[in-house]
Amino acid sequence: MTEPKYFTLEELLTSSTARQKSIENLPSWTIVGHLLELGAFLDDLRSAWGSGIKVTSGFRNEALNKAVGGSNTSVHKIGYAADLQPMNGKFDEFVKFVRKWLDHKVYDQALIERNSKGSRWLHIGLYNNAGQQRRICKELEVF
Repeated sequence: MTEPKYFTLEELLTSSTARQKSIENLPSWTIVGHLLELGAFLDDLRSAWGSGIKVTSGFRNEALNKAVGGSNTSVHKIGYAADLQPMNGKFDEFVKFVRKWLDHKVYDQALIERNSKGSRWLHIGLYNNAGQQRRICKELEVF
């Protein structure tokens, strides 16, 4: 599988928390395959959206997932999830667009998440830990 055009492996592995806490966030080769698959899915979204999309969180190994307060069942740990924000700052427009775009796609979850400071992002999970693609789309509060 080739590296995606817009969402590089490096971008899906980069973490400011890992840098700050000196966590070596390296995936296995199996997870690299998952990340390339996720990147291809996100490339299609980026092409359709027509504007930049920032990955705020991609792959997280166990230590990084723990450091950011991630769920024990997070699919970030297996390379099948990314948290996204539009680079143009039009989050509500982006979410509306993605919901419509996902009507014709197979995926597991699209969740609008937010933290206690009011930051919002769109979490997209391609598969869950059981390999399912349930097509769940909802808004959550995350603190």
